[in-house]
Amino acid sequence: MENKVLIFGHKNPDTDSICSSMVHEILNKKVGWEAKAVRLGNVNKETQFVLNYLGIEAPELIEKVEEGQEVILVDHANFDQSVEGIEKAKIQMVTDHHNISNFRTSDPLYYTAKPYGCTATILYEEFKQFNFEIEKKEAILMASAIISDTLLLKSPTTTRFDKQALEELEKIAGININEYGLEMLKAGTDLDEFSVEELLNIDAKEFNKEGIKFEIAQVNTVDIEDVLKRETEIKNAIHKTIEEKGLSLFVFAITDILNSNSEIIALGEKAEVIKVAFGKELENDRTFLEGVVSRKKQILPNIDKNI
Repeated sequence: MENKVLIFGHKNPDTDSICSSMVHEILNKKVGWEAKAVRLGNVNKETQFVLNYLGIEAPELIEKVEEGQEVILVDHANFDQSVEGIEKAKIQMVTDHHNISNFRTSDPLYYTAKPYGCTATILYEEFKQFNFEIEKKEAILMASAIISDTLLLKSPTTTRFDKQALEELEKIAGININEYGLEMLKAGTDLDEFSVEELLNIDAKEFNKEGIKFEIAQVNTVDIEDVLKRETEIKNAIHKTIEEKGLSLFVFAITDILNSNSEIIALGEKAEVIKVAFGKELENDRTFLEGVVSRKKQILPNIDKNI
């Protein structure tokens, strides 16, 4: 690989991680910095819909970085969610919309973190700050990321900044955001071809709180019961993951994007935290969370402060 600054999002990349990496590459080139977008995992069906719509290829896949490699992180800063070797890489910049944890550098860096619904919203503002023109390609990439992370502005993570950005990007892209967005989100809910192991890794993030390791995985669907047809297989795969990674808790959220609810499966020695976190008993390792769709704002904080 060329010795360029590498831009990437988190492992098991979602649409924001992929699209924001690509947009960040475009922004860097406009500023005059050479950088290359890459990815840390397979492209999911929702993101592939976006790439197909634009007729472009996904960024190159990498599995590790060498010591001293210059990198830019988007949509994450947690080393547990980043590439192998990140501890010895030279982090030049971070653009993120998550909390800051498990992050340390030896050198100063550019760090932008805003409590928005999507990383792409921050990048949209940076285009505006530099007075750079946003062309149709990057408008669709950013709009797609915002649609994905905010579930078409229905997620509680949505801010007025996301709404304003999406409204402007819709005009530039020349598309109907509601029609395009619903089609894009539905593309990501086709789960039949995935093995249960793949299902658990479509959008999974690992966390570590004072030595207690836990993982929260999430899939979007239009039919929760359809996913639960494989409940036994899913639980077996979760038990295997817990054993292999030494986790204290694994939470699998099956989110209905049309009705804005989630069914969760929770396994592990710390599974009782669900009762404290959400006030709901687990029945056969499952419980229904009405109005819960966001891992970042609704699921993770409740678990993190009670585990």
